[in-house]
Amino acid sequence: MAEKNINIEGVEPLLLFGFNDTYLRKIEAAFVPAQITARGNRILLRGENPDVLELIDRVFRELTVILNRNGNLTENDVDTVLALFTSGDGATGNVTKINDVVLYTPAGGTVRARTENQLRLVEAARGSDVVFAIGPAGTGKTYTAVALAVAALHAREVKRIILCRPAVEAGEKLGFLPGDFREKIDPYLRPLYDALEDMLSRDRLRAFMEQNIVEIVPLAYMRGRTLHSAFVILDEAQNATTQQMKMFLTRLGVNSRAIITGDATQIDLPSRSQSGLLQARTILEQIEGIDFVYFDRSDVVRHRLVMDIIDAYERSTDEPEY
Repeated sequence: MAEKNINIEGVEPLLLFGFNDTYLRKIEAAFVPAQITARGNRILLRGENPDVLELIDRVFRELTVILNRNGNLTENDVDTVLALFTSGDGATGNVTKINDVVLYTPAGGTVRARTENQLRLVEAARGSDVVFAIGPAGTGKTYTAVALAVAALHAREVKRIILCRPAVEAGEKLGFLPGDFREKIDPYLRPLYDALEDMLSRDRLRAFMEQNIVEIVPLAYMRGRTLHSAFVILDEAQNATTQQMKMFLTRLGVNSRAIITGDATQIDLPSRSQSGLLQARTILEQIEGIDFVYFDRSDVVRHRLVMDIIDAYERSTDEPEY
């Protein structure tokens, strides 16, 4: 029988464990037959598999980060974190592989590869200069890609990060939005800001953007540029046209890397045949130095209902799976 002690520091144990230890019992149920005993700010873990005890330790660390950030925990927070650590082989003890650290965040947390396909993306990005990450919403494609870019910048493997998205009017007309062009386009780029704000302190992110070390731009702004020593991410690539995809890929200069993320089931272009992501899958898969990683519903790491929502849509559509 293996044992592990955890000391809870910096948070109120009552908030972490839940009323009447509700959260504690939920965590214990997710890792049966491991046992969790709490006394004050100390937690004793017992179980047959030491790797499972390590996973439980990591669950408590992640929940502590969320509690410090938000000031409270919800049941959905606990369910989401448990889903990260129990999906795929997460509960089988393959800790080093599934929880490969990509980046340490300013808040004291970590960004890790949580699923097999996220791990494949991490490994592909470390071995190939161009990687396509294709799959449904909520699978961590963009978040993992941004973490890899920030890690490469910290390690001085690149000199700057450029994040871009196509600005496609998916039933919403830009002209009717208030403000100048920048204010109109910012909502399309907001998810990229959100990811960066999790991984860089606000002051550091502001300084990087003022120095153009980090740029967040619409895809159209990439035309005519040549990017050296840059980590470039194209997000929502299913909405890039075939011409835009070719333009983007040919921007790469010396010592540059690119990750292209997209969901082939959410194309907002007038015709699916216009999607540069679909064409790229057909004509680029055999090129050495370009890698493709495919995500599926088992990689979903958002709210527990997201996986069920994806399932429901897949059952009700004729769209082919990838």
